Amino acid sequence: MITAIVMVSVEADRIPEVAQQIAELDGVSEVYSVAGDVDLIAVVRVREFEQIAEVIAGGLSKVAGVVHTDTHIAFRAYSRHDLDAAFSIGFTASE
Repeated sequence: MITAIVMVSVEADRIPEVAQQIAELDGVSEVYSVAGDVDLIAVVRVREFEQIAEVIAGGLSKVAGVVHTDTHIAFRAYSRHDLDAAFSIGFTASE
């Protein structure tokens, strides 16, 4: 799984609508409204590297109201949550 963290600057009066549209895109797992230099942070998770361009350049960047994006590709996950989820794929609670 390839994870990209996308910092998104948005027209100020469109943040909720843009966040919802981005959240509905295939490949986008989460969208956060944040304080700071950007308005939204989107987490993109795809299986193939080529899908990054499809999701971000082909979808997210084209949402009306998106002004600028800055994409960061994750090398490795250190979160206990992510590691536990990866090892539980395919198992049900009864196993």
